[in-house]
Amino acid sequence: MVTELIEFIREQYSSSEFIPLHQPYFSQREKDYVIKTIESTFVSSVGQYVDLFEQNIESYSGCAKAVATVNGTSALLCALYAAGIERNDVVITQALTFVATCNAIVQLGAAPAFVDVSANTLGLSPDALQEFLIENAYLDGEHKCRLKKTKQVVRAVVPMHTFGHPVEIDRISQICRSWNIALVEDAAESLGSFYKGKHTGTFGDYGAVSFNGNKIITTGGGGAILCQSKDTGKRIKHLTTTAKVQHQYEYYHDEIGFNFRLPNINAALGCAQMEKIEMILLNKRELANEYRQFFSKSEYKFVNEPLNCRSNYWLNAIICPDESSKKYLLETTNQHNVMTRPIWTLMNELPMFSSCMCGRLSVSQWLAKHVVNLPSSVRM
Repeated sequence: MVTELIEFIREQYSSSEFIPLHQPYFSQREKDYVIKTIESTFVSSVGQYVDLFEQNIESYSGCAKAVATVNGTSALLCALYAAGIERNDVVITQALTFVATCNAIVQLGAAPAFVDVSANTLGLSPDALQEFLIENAYLDGEHKCRLKKTKQVVRAVVPMHTFGHPVEIDRISQICRSWNIALVEDAAESLGSFYKGKHTGTFGDYGAVSFNGNKIITTGGGGAILCQSKDTGKRIKHLTTTAKVQHQYEYYHDEIGFNFRLPNINAALGCAQMEKIEMILLNKRELANEYRQFFSKSEYKFVNEPLNCRSNYWLNAIICPDESSKKYLLETTNQHNVMTRPIWTLMNELPMFSSCMCGRLSVSQWLAKHVVNLPSSVRM
């Protein structure tokens, strides 16, 4: 089966060379825009492409305001800061996520608490979230959500749309409202993914998107904060530009800010990429369908988009029948220069997060033993 898979993947990419997990797709337009930026000399944080890129993201996602940032982690960190995260707060997220989710939380002085994911979405489970809150939290006299044991404020929930597959974000949003908790979506992997016709990252107070080199579209590095209103977007933009008050020549900053601005040269790349996003998404859906058919009569289960969703299929994933078959698949494909990867080590199993509070994580633990990601680049 694994030998057949290697041959199948090589046929998809018409290559006998090394096949990466996910590489960017460029054409002449990216080169033209980058050269134009260099010739203008506006390669840093000011330039026409930054504004245009933000407008493109707004138009595509349907958010009120998009603020471009230097990377996805900075977008998430700033979104959490704007949502009111303070030192010693608790932020609930999933243990099955990329480490950047937790790094952003801890860098603000807060502590992550981990709940389980859904087997259907691979993202944060609303049932596990509700169970955790009922068992461990209460609403105080000021209607603040606090942990029963430590009295720490539970300030936010951060679901992550794993591999671009949307979580049950409407149910999670309802739970957050009932417990008076902010909702910040880690939509780093889900540009182009929709839940019930609405783009991921636009359900919560804020959403954070990544444009890293391995994402659906790329700006080299880069990210964006998706805001619910023009006013919150204006505030976020102010924070990401060192909180500098506009003036013809004076340097005056009215609060603590971040230097998280996306350079114009990166935004130029992003503008060209956004012009072909529908082609990219269609190409990736076609590849997902090829994988689905390939595995349809095997012991390996292809991870399909959840109900009521349109996923971007950023990374195609399969569930192996057992740990030994997973290990054999990973070892054999990589030995043959076909890049595959396991799912991330669970956050509670990393040394810096091992003492964090956890709910029951049975689904996350099972998935960590069975999931493998397959090459998912756009086929030229």
